Amino acid sequence: MKYDVVIIGSGLGGLICAHEWARRGRSVLVLERQRQPGGCLQSYRRGGLEFDTGLHYVGGLAEGQPLHEAFKRLGLLGLEWQRLDADGFDRITIGEQTFCMAEGYDRFAETMAAYFPEEREALKDYVKMLQRVVQNEADTVGLMGTNAYDYLCNKFRNPLLVNVLSGAAMKLELRRESLPLFTFAHAQSSYIQSSWRLKGSGNVLVQTLIDGIRRLGGQIVCNADVEELIMHDGRVLSAFCKDGEHYEGDVFISDVHPAQTICMVKTNDIQKSIYRKRLLSLENTTGMFTASLVLKPNTLPYFNHNKYVYREANVWEAPMGGTTIDRVMVSARVPEDGTSYVRQIDLLTPMPWTSWQHWQDTKVGRRGEIYELQKERLADACILLAERVIPGLGTMVDKCFTSTPLTWRDYTLSPCGSAFGVRKDCRTPLLTMLSPKTPVPNLFLTGQSLAMHGVEGVTMAALETIKSLDL
Repeated sequence: MKYDVVIIGSGLGGLICAHEWARRGRSVLVLERQRQPGGCLQSYRRGGLEFDTGLHYVGGLAEGQPLHEAFKRLGLLGLEWQRLDADGFDRITIGEQTFCMAEGYDRFAETMAAYFPEEREALKDYVKMLQRVVQNEADTVGLMGTNAYDYLCNKFRNPLLVNVLSGAAMKLELRRESLPLFTFAHAQSSYIQSSWRLKGSGNVLVQTLIDGIRRLGGQIVCNADVEELIMHDGRVLSAFCKDGEHYEGDVFISDVHPAQTICMVKTNDIQKSIYRKRLLSLENTTGMFTASLVLKPNTLPYFNHNKYVYREANVWEAPMGGTTIDRVMVSARVPEDGTSYVRQIDLLTPMPWTSWQHWQDTKVGRRGEIYELQKERLADACILLAERVIPGLGTMVDKCFTSTPLTWRDYTLSPCGSAFGVRKDCRTPLLTMLSPKTPVPNLFLTGQSLAMHGVEGVTMAALETIKSLDL
């Protein structure tokens, strides 16, 4: 059978593309190399509990906000979303001080001004910039070429305020010399509008999309590891999988990393192209280490916000690696057992690939005792830092499960376990912002490596990919 659209990879971007084309009456096939769909949104099960990999909270779900209409059309708005505390959806602890980030642009500025009264006018200007970005009224090219760190340092006189405003940014890579203001602003803005946790695991979202795709006639095949995109007359003819299966299509959309995608095309024209060299030379963002904790029953009351903890005011300093942990994000799972106590929390911290290069040629479950010991030490260090805001956390832990950049690499095909895809660079913005279109006329890209990452960024990228197709 030949399909109208063949989608490689079942991350959020691939599933959105599949859902939208199936909704328009096209024949759609999704190929997923793993045994379960979902990409960075997939959950895993241990001891009867499900644990998330990449989904912790989303922004901009309320009516009139960026994700509302898209999620409504995708059938995701009806899931059990819990709105985080309006008085402090994110709480930033730096040293011994804690700062609450309030919902709503004006309220956000006023709350920050209560901590930093001398910066009130600058804060008003700052949130106006954030509003323009999320409303698509800003100069995108100009903001992509503006250094985020320099902007903040020039806008605000107090260095501590720069650190506080950046403190909730473990959902992107803070890179002092290159992070574009556009990327930084987008990663902050919609969360200030409204922030939400999903009750249940990310698999709830994934399964809702899958059910919608199948109901609309689309197909999803797992354990279908695409090895090569077969070309004919300058176009992709079929996807060839490692199990020997061929899947023909008119249009192909790749939701895997752009560098991995272009390596699937073996023809000489692409092998020698400037485009291929460009994709293969792009740098990738850092990875993450996650300690997923199962707590003893009735030991920690649920907290309806995220906690970001920094040992000191060095938010823009790159993580040092090793077992030295100077920052951690603490995210609680919404209780599902009818109690007001947390059963699961995740501790996340940025982690450079260099900390894991020793095991880069190993496979999941076969990395050895030293690797397991390294993970235990890191988890203990994350727990110790988190105890600054949750005293006695270590005594509450029943079980701990961990993941590293190697885990991300092996499950998502993300080079070096990159958590946020291709690194955007304000010094070369046109090189690091990728279009859905490729030199192959019927091959398109989607996913977090295009313009923006995160749930909002990937959703917008998928919709942009759909616009780029002429079906």
